[in-house]
Amino acid sequence: MRGGSRSIPKPGPSRRRSGLSLPTTGRVLPAPPRHRGVTDPPPLEAELARARDLRVSELADAIESIGFECTRCGACCKGHEAADGEREPHTATVFPDEVRQLQAAASPGDADGDAGDPDSDIGDADYDWRDAARPMPYGVSEGAEGPEGETFEWALQVDDCGDCTFYEETDGTGGCTVHDDRPLICATYPFSVALGGTTQPMGAVVDSAGPEVPRADGPAADGSVDGEGMVRAHECEGLGRDISRAEAEELAATLRERAVRELEEAIAVRDGYEPADADGVVVHDSEGAKRPDGTPVDDR
Repeated sequence: MRGGSRSIPKPGPSRRRSGLSLPTTGRVLPAPPRHRGVTDPPPLEAELARARDLRVSELADAIESIGFECTRCGACCKGHEAADGEREPHTATVFPDEVRQLQAAASPGDADGDAGDPDSDIGDADYDWRDAARPMPYGVSEGAEGPEGETFEWALQVDDCGDCTFYEETDGTGGCTVHDDRPLICATYPFSVALGGTTQPMGAVVDSAGPEVPRADGPAADGSVDGEGMVRAHECEGLGRDISRAEAEELAATLRERAVRELEEAIAVRDGYEPADADGVVVHDSEGAKRPDGTPVDDR
């Protein structure tokens, strides 16, 4: 999934790519100290307040004006060929409670519990954490003894072809095996919300609508606007098709929920981050530092 996901700023002094936008993911990492007189980006808390103030009706108006109907082509669920000819795997952000929900949805039978609670029974079913999610690759490199590094999000797991592990195709028509429990990033694609701070969506924007977005960061933080609407549409063959008001409002409500959740997760990661003294790959999410299998680093 390109153009729809976001990354979480890497906190602390070990930040290596300050001021850069990571490819595919969409959050701009905090920049080095600015020159006097240049406005700093607003804190994530200010963006969260803006996200919570989003009006579903305005988002729905924007979605209606752009238009959308899923054609089940599967493009947003599959890997793609990069400019260098290499196969790039599907990459979509998933929150830790969503991973547990996917585990429960994909496992035989039902698991009791609350997916939002890391100590609940959900996630203990037959479907392993690593079957549903993998460490976001940004920040991870190949070391002498295998993959190593710190990353700050989970991505949906992929198969050997680089397609989402939950994607299936029958007679050329794509489908999701966990559609009712799919993550927010999947439920809202191809749309994203730009709030004017560090959470600018990445990827090619092919259309936009809705209220204009203020330039809230960088040298142009002068109250001007960036010329595009708050609701951004990314590459998808279903754009431009008729959508009912009811469907637009349902999608808008989910888009608002996603904008809020992304910022809540980012704040939790920022506030809870501590460098992990561990070998291999460590994923810092809103619940703490974890191994690639989803277990806390402190448990070993």
